[in-house]
Amino acid sequence: MIKGQQMESECPRVEDDPDIRVMTAGSTLRKVKSRSWKKQRHFRLLEDGLSVWYKSRWLGKGHSTFSVSEVEVVREGHQSEVLLSIADEFSADLCFTLVFHGRQGTLDLVAESPEEARAWIQGLRKLINKAQTMDEKQWLDQWVRDWFHKADKNKDGKMNFKEVRTLLKMMNVEMNEDHAFHLFTMADQSESGSLESEQFVLFYKMLTQRDEVWRVFQDYSGDGEKFMLEELESFLKVEQQEGEDIARHARELIDRYEPSETAKKQGTMSLEGFQMYLCSQEGSIFRPEHLALYQDMSQPLSHYFISSSHNTYLLEDQLRGQSSLEAYIQALKRGCRCVEVDCWDGSDGEPVVYHGHTLTSKILFKDIIVKLKEYAFMTSDFPVILSLENHCGVEQQTIMAKHLSQILGDTLLRSLLDGQASQNLPSPQEMKGKILLKAKKIAGQEDEANADDVSDEEDMSTGGAENRSLEDLTAPETLNHHEKVVARKAVSKLSRELSDLVVYCKSVHFHGFKSAPLNSKYNEMSSFSESKAKRLAKEAGSDFVQHNSVHLSRIYPSGLRTDSSNYNPQEMWNLGCQIVALNFQTAGLEMDLNDGLFRRNGSCGYVLKPRFMRDSNTKFDPEKPEEQPGYKPLRLSIQVISGQQLPKVNQKEGSIVDPLVRVEIYGVPQDQTKEETSHINNNGFNPVWNQTLNFVIHTPDLALVRFVVEDYDKTSRNDFIGQYTLPFTCIQSGYRHIHLLSKDGTAIPPSSLFVNISISELT
Repeated sequence: MIKGQQMESECPRVEDDPDIRVMTAGSTLRKVKSRSWKKQRHFRLLEDGLSVWYKSRWLGKGHSTFSVSEVEVVREGHQSEVLLSIADEFSADLCFTLVFHGRQGTLDLVAESPEEARAWIQGLRKLINKAQTMDEKQWLDQWVRDWFHKADKNKDGKMNFKEVRTLLKMMNVEMNEDHAFHLFTMADQSESGSLESEQFVLFYKMLTQRDEVWRVFQDYSGDGEKFMLEELESFLKVEQQEGEDIARHARELIDRYEPSETAKKQGTMSLEGFQMYLCSQEGSIFRPEHLALYQDMSQPLSHYFISSSHNTYLLEDQLRGQSSLEAYIQALKRGCRCVEVDCWDGSDGEPVVYHGHTLTSKILFKDIIVKLKEYAFMTSDFPVILSLENHCGVEQQTIMAKHLSQILGDTLLRSLLDGQASQNLPSPQEMKGKILLKAKKIAGQEDEANADDVSDEEDMSTGGAENRSLEDLTAPETLNHHEKVVARKAVSKLSRELSDLVVYCKSVHFHGFKSAPLNSKYNEMSSFSESKAKRLAKEAGSDFVQHNSVHLSRIYPSGLRTDSSNYNPQEMWNLGCQIVALNFQTAGLEMDLNDGLFRRNGSCGYVLKPRFMRDSNTKFDPEKPEEQPGYKPLRLSIQVISGQQLPKVNQKEGSIVDPLVRVEIYGVPQDQTKEETSHINNNGFNPVWNQTLNFVIHTPDLALVRFVVEDYDKTSRNDFIGQYTLPFTCIQSGYRHIHLLSKDGTAIPPSSLFVNISISELT
């Protein structure tokens, strides 16, 4: 079977599946944005089998499309705030929600009949499963097929040369027209003046011939046509720096990636198989063994960095943004292990969660706990910390305690493990499947508490505003100041029932490092604003690291970040702070670093801190890494060779990117640096740089490496194209591909960089 025919057969066939048939025929569905905004739209699955098109029947030519691969999950029934608000108007069997990857949001839909809703729900789930289970080759085949359908403007199943020229622009490549016509003529084996699907595949293979991969192949292939088994072994040993059982691994790579059955039987690998290996996960820059759960999970909780969210309930900014249950679901599914709730007295006796005294919408505390129970351990089995910002009176605090107990049941950790205290916090392993409450706790038998003991962030969240007069405060600071005054007046007691649910994460005010070892217990923890943490880092960095070897510390963004922007978490990890809370809803460098750090260890939300940060007698100071015993800086050399199929950033027809690559290092202050290549004019399809960037890494165990691709612009700020971030200790040496991610942190296949990595001791 020729490849083009095989690709077409992999696409779901209408006649084979009744649900797909309904989707292809099209349906009128209501798109719902609010209780008052419900518009009819015509939806249908396109011929490629993986794109959904929709438009209004009354809006002329205007339409929208989305790829099924962009959809993470389909939820049926009233499972969003919007659909819940119209539950009295439309029954659950008509409603469903599409949840998109990253921060693309959701799409709430209402069908005209239960049968139609069921067809779309089941059909989309089948297509999503197909997209999620495709391997590298299938992804590439699908990508080629998508381009064919996009370029085939008249939908006749063929492309003439004019359509091919348009395609090249769409694919982000500027090519000499004579060369393009030459390739077109070679692919047009029927000499018909147009390309059919399988001929287009041939054209694409000629278009994407990777000379840089071919040259590497030639260096180790005796005859220039194939790798013998021993030649592949030599490449793996010399270039890829692999040392364990290379013979077995080489044989496995041939079995896994070589497309020719004859070559497999002979124990050889072709250039095509070699390229497929290099583009696979095994050929990626990230060590595959570090993607799995590989770290010791039996150490005290204070010995781990913990993926943590701030203002988890928000989807947007903290002044006017929407509060949503979906924000908790998405954070937990991303491996977040510490979520935050800001609780206030509700008007009907039920506590509500929102950013107090702002225009953010409100959601019920009990609804959040229901979702926490449902999604807490979907991605990771390790404990979830519920960080409670408590602004409620005693009565509704007691209601909160009841909801926590009744909804979470045995999942809520309510007492010391084994019923006895120790000198250290329990381990993530010991608390698998448990939810821990972080909040204030009544001391001894007293049931009275000062108002500023109730909320964890009250004294610092204005970034120092509490120490200035009202006349000196900015508008956001005044808002926060007012919020705190109201809270202090309203709350004068802690609920005994709520207090009793706090076991290992008792929130206390920080009174200095000197008093901490004498007066504090291992289960007491403090929260610090980013500004206070930075100040302590400068004043007593090594003391902070030592403190965090025993105690948990939580860092949160300044209250002045009304746009929900983030601080650089690396500065806090350098101090050993475990709960470095970020606004997960805000994309950018800071969340790239967070995703990069927690991509390792099975994405379980816990990463074991370096040994020198776990010793209670540590003297490590991030400002002076050279004073650390065993100090051994490393040299990192990165040859940026080429890029593949970079996405367009400007959708104007004829616009081609001018890409450059920047490598950024984040770690201790001495390791904060960046280097970049020159830019390549008019080529996002297969740019070649062949430039080497060199770095010295002083504290490898704390360093993160971020690869950024941008569209160069000499007159304005460069546009972001893609990025990938990973811990330095997870980097594989040798010839590697870096599979780029979008600004939202989601995959954008087949976009990648091809690099050669060398790591050596500094001589």
